Amino acid sequence: MKPYKNVLSVQIALPCLLFSSLGRAQAPAGVPVFQLTHDGSTVSFNIKSSMALAGTFGKWDATLTFTSPDVSTGVLDIKIEAASVDTGSGMKNGKLKGKDFFNVKQAPYITFHSNKAVQTSPTTIELPGTFTIRGISKPETATFKLVGKGTGEGEIKGTMAFDRKDYDMTHGIPPFIKVADRVEVSINLKGKRVSGPPVAFKE
Repeated sequence: MKPYKNVLSVQIALPCLLFSSLGRAQAPAGVPVFQLTHDGSTVSFNIKSSMALAGTFGKWDATLTFTSPDVSTGVLDIKIEAASVDTGSGMKNGKLKGKDFFNVKQAPYITFHSNKAVQTSPTTIELPGTFTIRGISKPETATFKLVGKGTGEGEIKGTMAFDRKDYDMTHGIPPFIKVADRVEVSINLKGKRVSGPPVAFKE
């Protein structure tokens, strides 16, 4: 049994989100569209260990698309270039990119793809989906908290925690270095609605 549930918890300072990191997304009339900016947005990670082990990813893309204003039609996609990891140390970067960890030559992307949206309260939404790293995919759930309805712009902040052992990241660690099993990925995305109506949430 896992010691903790793998969850992506996100606070949303938007009434609804449809993010496109590269310009304005194409969508049918009557569908909400939000544009994501890389300025002020970050994707980072942290692992508790006997030596500092944290960093950011310099290249990523994220979209949240709808086929109608109904919140249940929302689909979230996050795509990170694993080789863009930056810990501030060339040695650590090289180790993380290697076959024992991200294995970027064989699995260049870290991704999350949701398959449905479930509103669990007036201010929370769960997005069950699939998280993939180093070519291994596992079911995970993204949990969103909405803040600041009616603003039309803002940011999402969240942390996804997963067990590195579930993704076969158990080798290549020197015995004198202690590394926790839990890996936390923090996501901070900023954007604004550029067209369409707000997403319809149940009150």
